[in-house]
Amino acid sequence: MISSVRGTVLAAVGTSVVIEVGGVGLSVQVTPQHALGLRVGSEATIRTALIVREDDLSLYGFAEAEELAVFDLLRGVTGVGPKSAMGVLAAMSPGEIAQAVSVEDDAAFRKVSGIGPKTAKLIVVSLAGKLLVMPAARASTPGRTSTISENVAIALTGLGWPERVAMQAVEDALTSASEAERTSVPALLRLALASLGPQAVNSP
Repeated sequence: MISSVRGTVLAAVGTSVVIEVGGVGLSVQVTPQHALGLRVGSEATIRTALIVREDDLSLYGFAEAEELAVFDLLRGVTGVGPKSAMGVLAAMSPGEIAQAVSVEDDAAFRKVSGIGPKTAKLIVVSLAGKLLVMPAARASTPGRTSTISENVAIALTGLGWPERVAMQAVEDALTSASEAERTSVPALLRLALASLGPQAVNSP
């Protein structure tokens, strides 16, 4: 079992990153926001889950141990494979997942591509009582919002926008964001990208 990898980031595109470990490049599947936070040439440590199938060995990577734990729980739900589990984590943070399960909000999972109504209901039923709902998952705090804003700004600069443009886009996104969107990196990132419009990456 490969539980983590540490090495130089050789590539980070979409949902796939390549980490060089001992001269070998390992391909790891991650969420889009995780990939955006990794810089080519820098060193990274990624917690991983190795999925073994008859004709395939795949590594799925996570920035936090909590994400890996939720990934394993999701894969234990009938009808949820590793790709669908990653889709859920790309759309929702572990805290948001725990909150949705605690209030039996299967609609939150139906919004994820590849998750149908029956599977969404199964997720809520199967994970009931298995996830801890932290206070931060119920309401945003200034510190949490600040961290999320910083992560979005980093993602935008990683895409090629100048720092000043990225920071302004984040501020614009926060102005129009709902309370729920302010606590979600993917949601705030979408709003920031929308505010940037058709501008070309690396524009002055």
